[in-house]
Order: sequence, then structure tokens, then C-alpha cells
Amino acid sequence: MSDKGEINLTGIKQSQGVWLVKVPKYLSQQWEKATEKGEVGKLTIVKKQGKAEVCFTLKEELTSLSSLGEKAALLKVPKDHPFTMHTVGGQTLAVFTQSNTDEISLEGMVVQRAECRPAVNDNYMKLKKLQIEESTRPQRLSQQLEKAVTTIFKPVANHVVNVEYEKKKKQEGKMVRAERQVVLDMLFSAFERHQYYNIKDLVDITKQPVTYLKEIMREIGVYNTRGAHKSTWELKPEYCHYRSADEEEEMKTD
Repeated sequence: MSDKGEINLTGIKQSQGVWLVKVPKYLSQQWEKATEKGEVGKLTIVKKQGKAEVCFTLKEELTSLSSLGEKAALLKVPKDHPFTMHTVGGQTLAVFTQSNTDEISLEGMVVQRAECRPAVNDNYMKLKKLQIEESTRPQRLSQQLEKAVTTIFKPVANHVVNVEYEKKKKQEGKMVRAERQVVLDMLFSAFERHQYYNIKDLVDITKQPVTYLKEIMREIGVYNTRGAHKSTWELKPEYCHYRSADEEEEMKTD
């Protein structure tokens, strides 16, 4: 409908009613090949026993078929298309057209519905078979190449960060988490020998995954972020077994 809500009704005065006809897709495609405002065929209406028999005959020049490739070169679109007539029923149907200036015009009211069907013959059955073959043909096909394709982009070298990550992931993948108490015993034993360790040394000692080891160290240790022992772990005071310098001197004196 028009954005302005206005419709040109001048044509309705001259209209005697229009037919709404359903046609096969291939027939509409053949009509598009006709020259502008050219003739596409003839419509024949005869009365037999009080009933109207309608048939559309396609123009001979439009019966040649080329849209389906070489296989269709010898085939032709059926010329004769009888109409199957239907009543409009209780519906109110109308036909509108839109001009190049976006003007909407009412061309007429639908007074008859019909279906345009081809006359079934050997030529038509071959055409339908070819259409089915074309519709089921895969859109993409695999093809064996005789030589390598050199016109596409080659993958770039893997980044150093990714290489280190994969290496670290591979190493940790071989490590099996031990029971928590076993890991604690190994850690306490290590901290009896030295007060400070970095995480790499603790991994070498315990053979445990980094994430699992850090999880335990957050509970029993303190991570130094500054000072002479930056980036190292040490035990929390409540877990520490080190003796002060005075205690060491007293032990020597005793």
C-alpha cells in the first residue's frame, strides 16, 4: 500500500473484473524472455455443454528451453496449458499495481480464480525429470587436485606464547595429582631445608600441576611480591619450623 494512504482508482471504472491465475514457475520464466510488452501466447475460451473451457497456448518462440543447461537443449516447454477453474468463494480479492513513481493503482477486482496446468506428455515428463535432477544436485563437489594450490595464504608461524603454553600444558598433562596430605608432607619437608622457593622449584620437587600446587600454597604459604625474596613462596608463621638466630646459638651452646 502507499505510504500516503492514497490509491489511484481511475482504472477500476474501465475494468470488467480480473482473473487470478496460478502458473508453473518455468512458464513465468519463459514469459520473462519475451520482448518488452511482447506477445507471450494466446488464450482460448470455448463453451462446451454450458461450461467454459480455457486453454493458454505459449508462443512458439518461447518454447525453447536453455535455463537447465545442455541436457535441456532438445527439450521444449509444453505449449498448451489448460485452465482448471475455481470460484472466488466468499473472498474479496483485488489486483494492485505500483508505478515507477511508487503510485499505487487499483486495477480491478478478482472475479475468477484458475490454475494453469501443462498438458501431460512425454516431453513434459522428461522436463520434470530433468528439473528434479537439477534440484537434487549437490551445490558443492569434492575435486582431486593434481598439484598443490599456491594461490592461497599460507598459515603463519605459531606465536611464542602459544608454543610455551602448549608445552606447559603438555607437561602438566603428564602430572597426576597426588593426595593432598602427600603433597603437604613434601612441601613441609622442602621448607625445612630452605625458607624460600619459587613455584618452578616446588613443581620440580612435588611433580604436581601448577594450579593444584598454588591452590595448596595459598592455604599454607605467603607469596612475596617485593623485597630481596620477590616472586618466591614461604610458609605462614603458624606452619614455619625455622629457628631464629638466637635459638640456633643456644642450640650450639647446649
